[in-house]
Amino acid sequence: MGELSHVGAAGDVHMVDVGGKPVSRRRAVARARVRMEPATALRLRELPKGDALVTAQLAGIMAAKRTSELIPLCHPLPLSSIDVSLEVTGSAVEITAIVETVAQTGVEMEALTGAAVAALTIYDMAKAIDKQMTITDVELVEKTKAEP
Repeated sequence: MGELSHVGAAGDVHMVDVGGKPVSRRRAVARARVRMEPATALRLRELPKGDALVTAQLAGIMAAKRTSELIPLCHPLPLSSIDVSLEVTGSAVEITAIVETVAQTGVEMEALTGAAVAALTIYDMAKAIDKQMTITDVELVEKTKAEP
């Protein structure tokens, strides 16, 4: 196992210096799942607060853009693309967040934040009708780096 990138030898925390790293095109894909009753999945577009899927998609995009404000040691990045998609299955909403940048560090935290906040938004909008919902499987699926 390697060393923690944000912790110094004396245990102090710091932002990683990426100034010497080359700029490259970076992409990350994350996903999350909100498990729910099948009846809840059927009603997502008709909830009293509005279309939960569109609202969650926008929340995920906004969250990815603000990741450095939420995670203390993340670098603010110029994001070139954010795609948050939601698919309703029989008893869940599957969320995928794809984030891209051309920068000196990756965008996995932005993709994870986007997926997680989209899941939290679904939960918030449907909690009045389904007390058994769970948010699961928030995970990084892929990260890539290529020359711009």
